[in-house]
Amino acid sequence: MKHFYIASLIAVLMAPVQAEEVSHASGGDQFSAGSSYTKTYSAPRDVFAAGNVVTTTGTVAGDVHIAGFDVDISTKAGADLYAMGGTVKIRADVGDDLTAMAYSLQLGPDAVVGGNARMMGQTVRMDGTIRGALMISGAEIFVNGPIGGDVRLDGQSITFGPAARIDGQLTYRAEKPVAVPESVAPADRITVEEWDRTDWMREMNDNWNDMEMPVFPTAVTLFKAFLISLAFFVAIGAVFLSFMPKRIAAMRQEIAEAPGRSFLLGVLGLSVLFGLVPITALTVIGLPFVPFAILLIVLAWTLGYVLGAYAVAMRVLGAFNGPKEDASLLVKLVVLAVAVCAVAVLNFIPFVGWIVNYTLVLLGIGAMTHALLGRSIGGLDVDLDADK
Repeated sequence: MKHFYIASLIAVLMAPVQAEEVSHASGGDQFSAGSSYTKTYSAPRDVFAAGNVVTTTGTVAGDVHIAGFDVDISTKAGADLYAMGGTVKIRADVGDDLTAMAYSLQLGPDAVVGGNARMMGQTVRMDGTIRGALMISGAEIFVNGPIGGDVRLDGQSITFGPAARIDGQLTYRAEKPVAVPESVAPADRITVEEWDRTDWMREMNDNWNDMEMPVFPTAVTLFKAFLISLAFFVAIGAVFLSFMPKRIAAMRQEIAEAPGRSFLLGVLGLSVLFGLVPITALTVIGLPFVPFAILLIVLAWTLGYVLGAYAVAMRVLGAFNGPKEDASLLVKLVVLAVAVCAVAVLNFIPFVGWIVNYTLVLLGIGAMTHALLGRSIGGLDVDLDADK
């Protein structure tokens, strides 16, 4: 199963980059990712695919690993097949074992699994052929195909179709009564275990069926999250105001005296940071550095937000004879805390709250971009060497 996590990692790193499919090969393995795509494989070894809507065809000599929201697999796997998604349909043969998990999972009537099959989901339908053993765990289970080995079924309801045949031992547990035709398995090869769901299993299944999405957090949870966020922002402000007071003052002055320039430089700086992600990913060899590019965006966004909120608050309070630049560190941190609280309240105003937050981020990133440009090319009017 460890290979399956590689496909999930590819989905996280590459699917947001662009809507079209991106793929590359390494050592006979093929890797594909994208938002929505159809791919025909002819791979001498293994295949790893991930995305939102993934449709595959072709032939693979080794293992196939696929993850996505809507997955349709018509690729013939020479070895094992691992699949996970919201909806998964498997239509082609699997040379060895099958392991699949989905909310809605189906093995098509033309599919033949050469080894064992493990299938898990809310609704699981097995219409194909299993040459080895079969294990299914789900709420609604429908079996309508021949199985060469033992079968174990665990579910709320279990139904057998006219094409169902079990050559091995049948063991099942079900909440509802199950009618097992003689054509499926004789009574002497059937073992019925007591259905005994524990409280956590019952709660998990009931939540799966009845939960309203999304579940909005409680007021206490939101308040705790706000306090943690406020403490985090104040801690960041304390670090920079303690160790870089003059540089922070210079960048705050840049925002106060030239907000338009700071805003435009913020758009430029943020665009450059976001552009690093697809550019790094498209080089293929730069894929390992994509997480660092994303981390850099998060870091710049956070620092820009803190700097923008602090600068605007100091400018507004300064207009009413509030604290000046020579105020104590404690006073400055109080100003920052008040600014974060005020912006948090504005978030309850639809659209306006997002615009204010985004503007603060751009102002802060713009001031930092101005400072970096001043150090790199010189000639800018902000004294960046004030701390020296």
